Amino acid sequence: MRRFNPDWFDLYSGWLEYSVKKDKAYCLGCYLFRDYLENKSASDTFATKGFDTWKNPQSLREHVGLVNSFHNNALKRADCLMRQGQSIVHAFYKQDDIVKGEYRIKLNASIDCCRYLVRQGLPFRGHDESVDSANRGNFLELVKYTAGQNEVVSKVVLENAPNNNQMVCPKIQRDIVHCFVEEVIRSIIQEVDHDVFCLMVDESADIFDKEQMAVVFRFVDKHATVKERFIGLIHVKETFSAFLKCAIDSLFAKHGLSIKQIRGQDYDGASNMKASCKRKDRVRDEFRKKLEEGINQVDLFSFIIKMLEWIEDDGTDSTKRRQANVALQRKDQDILNAMSLVKSTKQHLFNLRDDGWDSFLNEVFLLEYNDRFDEVNTELLGCVASLSPTDLFREFDQLKVMRLAEFYPQDFTRVDWRALEHQLGLYIDNIREDDRFANLKSLGDLARVMIETRKHLSHPQVYRLLKVVLTLPIVIATVERCFSATVVKTTLRNRISDQFLNDYVVCFVKRELFDTVINKVVIKRFQSMEDRMIAL
Repeated sequence: MRRFNPDWFDLYSGWLEYSVKKDKAYCLGCYLFRDYLENKSASDTFATKGFDTWKNPQSLREHVGLVNSFHNNALKRADCLMRQGQSIVHAFYKQDDIVKGEYRIKLNASIDCCRYLVRQGLPFRGHDESVDSANRGNFLELVKYTAGQNEVVSKVVLENAPNNNQMVCPKIQRDIVHCFVEEVIRSIIQEVDHDVFCLMVDESADIFDKEQMAVVFRFVDKHATVKERFIGLIHVKETFSAFLKCAIDSLFAKHGLSIKQIRGQDYDGASNMKASCKRKDRVRDEFRKKLEEGINQVDLFSFIIKMLEWIEDDGTDSTKRRQANVALQRKDQDILNAMSLVKSTKQHLFNLRDDGWDSFLNEVFLLEYNDRFDEVNTELLGCVASLSPTDLFREFDQLKVMRLAEFYPQDFTRVDWRALEHQLGLYIDNIREDDRFANLKSLGDLARVMIETRKHLSHPQVYRLLKVVLTLPIVIATVERCFSATVVKTTLRNRISDQFLNDYVVCFVKRELFDTVINKVVIKRFQSMEDRMIAL
């Protein structure tokens, strides 16, 4: 025979390789581990030189040799190389199916307990979590109760689990809750879908007056539903605008969001985060009582004087004095100026009681109105009203709609603006003739029906403008409601870290998204957070 015989592949399929370019045959195992050769000419032929003596096929059989030949040892090494699961590293950490199954049961039990406690807003830890304690805390007691109801769980948790792998320590609890919140935030980001949204920020303090910001996104999802989603609490050391901007930038960077997509911003209260929460509560309670009793101008005057006295007293107590000393050391005169301004204001109010209180009130109300509704805001609201679907679009005004688009140059270039101008005439005639648009009451209803009737495809520029308008916040009730979740951190639960508090509150507030997170996803994220003792 003068050439390589392909039938030899069937006879020596485990190691024989043929090079078409060199017209030679090689042994794969011997080639890979040729450095272990010890002047064995036969093996060297198949490892480095190549075999091409086609008329002597018995050389292939002789190359295999006995059980302990170099060829057979090389094949064993090659087999171990191909199967990485048999390496020393993998063998050291290898877990059989029983151990992995027990680990999964323990982890699922801990996840279920965390899910229940977070959803109900209950504390995790106990005052005494020792084995002999009558009440070890909600989490451990719930795990114990679950084990009592499920024999499979009882065999692998708490005292029946290894001391270093019980999956109930506080760090495990925090990691599980963090996995929950990451999935909730991921769902919110997917709902936004890199589209435009409004950023709403408000401030509040926890039970220890630690300042924090609540951040909410307002956006329109793919079903034309206006949604306001709570993103999280941001704890800030300072409340100056530069620090707040830095905190918001970090939040956006973390979640891969772009500030260019913001179409509205509301920072209600965030500009006055330094105010005393106790004083604000005191003023609110007193003012509420006055409103309930019925207030006249004389009572209003006396109440304002009383409120200013509280402010002055707050600025002269021991705590404020210490803050003033620090401020003076920094050459900061704001506090002294504030105290002087309070006294001057009180004297000015006493003068107003006798000279022109009515005219003063009218002037203040007018200034407050003009401050909140300037010419730009008033024009914007008027333009938005022209899109209203009530009474068969009675308020529709094409010029106002075109003017509204000019407020958003990022969304409407000159080409888009011209396209909108051409679409509006066809749009208003089309929807006025469609009975499905006859009884709409709001812009949200209009957007929803446009999606249902697929008219957002026929009038894309109109729908884009409508969606941008819907992102504008009307009230910040959603942000305010988020602060009701500060009951999570109370005087008896004062050791909650900032991160855990944020994770807890987001899951607690957005329970409709929290309920959609399944254990399988949590386990996958939990395992990927760091190297765990058991690899699944």
